[in-house]
Amino acid sequence: MLVRVAVFAPVSGTFDYRVNAARLPAIGARVLVPFGRARKMGVVLEHLPHSAVAREKLKSVVEVVDESPVAGPAVLALARRAAAYYRYPLGEVLALAMPASLRKATAQGPATETNYRISEAGRAALGTTTLRAPRQREVLALVASGDFSEQQRSALAFDWRRPLRDLRERGWVEELQTQAAYSPVVPSAATPSPLQLNGAQAEAVSSISEGCDAFVVWLLQGVTGSGKTEVYLRAAQQVLEQGRQLLILVPEIALTEHFVSRVSAATGQPPALYHSGLTESERALTWQASADGRARVVIGTRSAIWLPCRRLGLVVVDEEHDGSYKQAEGMRYSARDVAVMRASLESVPVILGSATPSMESLVNVERGKYRALLLPGRAGAAKPPAMQVVDLRGRKLETSISPELLDAITRRLARGEQSLLFLNRRGYAPTLMCHQCGEAAQCNRCHARLVYHKWRSKLVCHHCGGEQPWRGRLDCCDQPEPIAVGAGTERLEETMRALLPNARIARIDRDSTRSKGSRTRLLKAVLAQEVDVLIGTQMIAKGHHFPAVTLVGIVDADQLLYSADFRAGERFVQQTLQVAGRAGRAEKPGEVLIQTHLPTHPLLRLLLGEGYQACADHILAERRLGAFPPYSAMALIRAEANHVDQATAFLRRCADVLAQAGIRDVSWMGPVPAPMEKRAGMFRWQLLLNASARPRLGQALDVLIDALPSLRESGRVRWSLDVDPLELF
Repeated sequence: MLVRVAVFAPVSGTFDYRVNAARLPAIGARVLVPFGRARKMGVVLEHLPHSAVAREKLKSVVEVVDESPVAGPAVLALARRAAAYYRYPLGEVLALAMPASLRKATAQGPATETNYRISEAGRAALGTTTLRAPRQREVLALVASGDFSEQQRSALAFDWRRPLRDLRERGWVEELQTQAAYSPVVPSAATPSPLQLNGAQAEAVSSISEGCDAFVVWLLQGVTGSGKTEVYLRAAQQVLEQGRQLLILVPEIALTEHFVSRVSAATGQPPALYHSGLTESERALTWQASADGRARVVIGTRSAIWLPCRRLGLVVVDEEHDGSYKQAEGMRYSARDVAVMRASLESVPVILGSATPSMESLVNVERGKYRALLLPGRAGAAKPPAMQVVDLRGRKLETSISPELLDAITRRLARGEQSLLFLNRRGYAPTLMCHQCGEAAQCNRCHARLVYHKWRSKLVCHHCGGEQPWRGRLDCCDQPEPIAVGAGTERLEETMRALLPNARIARIDRDSTRSKGSRTRLLKAVLAQEVDVLIGTQMIAKGHHFPAVTLVGIVDADQLLYSADFRAGERFVQQTLQVAGRAGRAEKPGEVLIQTHLPTHPLLRLLLGEGYQACADHILAERRLGAFPPYSAMALIRAEANHVDQATAFLRRCADVLAQAGIRDVSWMGPVPAPMEKRAGMFRWQLLLNASARPRLGQALDVLIDALPSLRESGRVRWSLDVDPLELF
């Protein structure tokens, strides 16, 4: 008896094995197989009557892990399609599609979690003064209360592991494994009432409902605040009434909370969540509940697109333009594009929603692949915010806040309204420079400057994560008090506290929301109007509804306009409109002030004068002339090595293979260094392929991948292939 297996290993192709068992393992079941000198997990793809490999040379399956499939036909079909598109090993795609617990060589069973209970000795110690260590006492009290779950442990403000270890060594706490129970998310806030649909919303819902039994890609383009979420959920009601499941993708974990109460109110179904912020057992429970149909609605980030669904009925991709849907390591897939693949395979509709659709989606509408639905106005009584430029040219500002922006904030404070300041740069200052010689603090492992984080008193590399304690001076001239060049959100917060000492100011960025639950607490404070001025990065730029925010200040609009990436203009317009959309979402009118040194930039003038569609037309005209995506197909081959020569030699051999293949209408650029040539101690170079049509690009990639195993240079580098890259530089 023979089976074909996709092995969880970074090797192309599938492998045949013998089965020495009473019966064949099911297709989609996991098996443990010998692979080289090791044993690897894999998934059975098919049963074979014979193999091209001689039977005596075939190895035998070591263990059949599952009695029933863990990867059903839909998951296998999607994995095959994605593996072919992204030229990635099928076994690795299947491993990616599963939660971590199913990548281990253990039989699928009920998810478990580690819990702890207090012993009799521990209970006796808790009631005395024997235990003086405050953290041990706090941990012991939580264990005694019975509320020391994984979520509770991760929410603690200190590292609980050492106090717990000490308590276990003293025999006061005992460890036990318990079966985890699946429970959907219960909304923590009051459930909002469904909104009355306006004409455009009703028309969109009607169109989607008419085609809910077949594969259709709907591009729902609506200005910020136009009620796209209400359209999603009204369209989902019909799907759920038919006993099918709804899968909603969001670009960031924080946005899952936005949907929970809305989904519960509209569908009567408490949703399940799936994202990296959950524990391993919580993800496994959602995976199983989605597979057996108990989870009728699942909300998740990028990885949720791989969840098995017993009867999928609709896929929604919110903020479809967002770059967070693109995986940055391993298989560089786009969850948005995989969602379209999946909907096609399972013959269900998919809704791509955005106020600022990607250029690829707009061109797919032009070509008739997608169908457009427009929501031109804001829902209810809300009106679009008034946008104006603050020209910073030739002005010497003592802080990063112009007098115009400060005056606008002060007026909001007097009226009891909220302001939002957007600066997509965290930390205190992006550069510390010596006043004596001009030297800046540099990362030892990257070609990058260290960012000064004042509240932590550290210099941090935002690329490799390396940290150094700040000693108050640089090493070059040993001069005290170097110059802090530029401003991040931390410095902006300090500035606003000095300018407005009586205002309630909060900051939301990756640094201020490190502890679990901190972002939720801050967002609730904003909604409860316990914050006057909110400062943040792109974490607050999209999806959030702040009814009392009537002013948005974009502190530095020029960051993206200086980029060499051909997508920079698209990102600039999208980011500006997304953050501007946080203003005036209720009855009170909103205002947006954009601080810039480039007030005459063509894209900025188009945006303020004619809106997003005019900007998109301008960008697409440039892309067409330059033969850039979406009017061409691209792939990027990256190589990392300890020495520059190793990376360049590998990429030159790749270029030689392409040249010898002689495939028409395929060009390449490189090898060239990445803009940050050295990162995390490795030198990075790249080769960019551009083809007039996707089939031509596919031919070139197939030739290259077939040749790579025989290239001597490939064993000396760490290389990756990125089909449809978003980051070129």
